[in-house]
Amino acid sequence: MEEYFERLADRLLEKNPALTYDKARTWVELLWEDFESSYAKAGYKYKGKEMTEKMVSQIIDRHGDSLHDFFSNNPKYKHLLNADDDLLH
Repeated sequence: MEEYFERLADRLLEKNPALTYDKARTWVELLWEDFESSYAKAGYKYKGKEMTEKMVSQIIDRHGDSLHDFFSNNPKYKHLLNADDDLLH
């Protein structure tokens, strides 16, 4: 799992260099968990880590530079948006 998270965090940092590595890593882990739990709740059969990595990569590619806008209305992620100490600018 560690290699998946590191690879995705690096990808997110490329899209959004204002994040610290720790913040990017936290976003990746939350997106990963959110996708897997939503997929399971919908009744789909687990298709492996590669599928989850692909889906999280797509979210990063589409919204990585503006995750704070994309998830700003979701209370589950709100605490991430209020921690200005983890932004680089």
